[in-house]
Amino acid sequence: MKVMIRRSAEGVLSAYVAKKDLEEPIVAMERPEMWGGRVTLANGWELELPSPEPGTVLPVTVEARRVSS
Repeated sequence: MKVMIRRSAEGVLSAYVAKKDLEEPIVAMERPEMWGGRVTLANGWELELPSPEPGTVLPVTVEARRVSS
C-alpha cells in the first residue's frame, strides 16, 4: 500500500494511508533511521518500510506492507 511519511513542525513522524484515509503518528521504529524495517503506528498497525534511495527527504511516499493489525 502507498504510505506517505512526513514530519510535523513539532518533529513527530506520521504515516498517512490515502486508501484508508488514515493518518497516525509513528510510535516505534525497528531501526532509529526508520528505513528498511518495521514501524508501529499509534493505532497498533505495523508497517514494513523499504530501504530508501540515498538522499531521501521527507515527506516521501513509499510502498509499505502491513504486517499486523
